[in-house]
Amino acid sequence: MVQFISHFTEQYSYLDSIRLALTGGCRWIQLRIKDASDHEVRPIAIEALRMCRQAGATFSIDDRVELVKELGADGVHLGKNDMPIREARQRLGKAFIIGGTANTFEEVKAHHEASANYIGCGPFRFTTTKKNLSPVLGLEGYRHIVNKMKAAGIQLPIVAIGGITANDIPALMQTGVTGIALSGTILHAANPTEEMKRIINITNHE
Repeated sequence: MVQFISHFTEQYSYLDSIRLALTGGCRWIQLRIKDASDHEVRPIAIEALRMCRQAGATFSIDDRVELVKELGADGVHLGKNDMPIREARQRLGKAFIIGGTANTFEEVKAHHEASANYIGCGPFRFTTTKKNLSPVLGLEGYRHIVNKMKAAGIQLPIVAIGGITANDIPALMQTGVTGIALSGTILHAANPTEEMKRIINITNHE
């Protein structure tokens, strides 16, 4: 399971980044645009949704619950400062995928109880894509969280995130996480589409 989180660089726009990820075989896209209004994000989201539908990919939007509902996206990802998962579930109903960001087992447990469908867990290591980072987890952090989840009987997909590169994936998947989420690793590669193919191949074989 590989999720691509849209980003932009001097070379690529948000939609370029999504197109590259889809061409590389990624089938789960999250549109993440911080510091912009729904009005600004809407046209980008509409086009991203069309591209994902065409590719048969799951499309979620970071934070914007009302926009997700309005456009009929597949789901929403909620960070620590976004709408609470329980409230989002009340607004969206059961048909939408809701993901929550977590850094500790206690947060995972709370998201599980609030009806999250998956956890974006991190950061694995320091990343420049996010401001105000939680403590870095590393491999041991994931092992600890996954083991506590097993002990508690919590079966939620755990997606590792935060500065992950292709070389990290074999060891990361050994910790028991379900998948990985990437952004900069793809866009900073010499050939982003080929890098996405390589990462999906590594993840699927672990």
